[in-house]
Amino acid sequence: MRTWDDYKEYVKQIDPDAGKEIDEAECLAAIISKMIEQRNILGLTQRQLAEMCDMPQSSVARIEALRTTPNIDTLLKIMKPLGLRLTVSKI
Repeated sequence: MRTWDDYKEYVKQIDPDAGKEIDEAECLAAIISKMIEQRNILGLTQRQLAEMCDMPQSSVARIEALRTTPNIDTLLKIMKPLGLRLTVSKI
C-alpha cells in the first residue's frame, strides 16, 4: 500500500465496519479543520471563542485536537460565532 486512500480501500474490503469508522473520522476532522481555519482567519484564540460560546477553553481545545467528539448542539454553538453553517447533503 502506497497511500492513505489505498489503505482505506484495503480496510473497507476486509472490515466494512472499520471502513465506516474511518470515513466518519475523516468527516469530523474536515469539519473541525474548517472551524480551526475560520477561528484563525478571524484572529480568535481558543479562549476568546470559548467565551463567545459560554464554554470552557479546555472544551474547545479537546474538540480541536479531536480528543472528543462534540454533540451537534455543541458543534452548532461553536460554529455560529465563527460565521459557519453546517449543511447536510445526500451522498
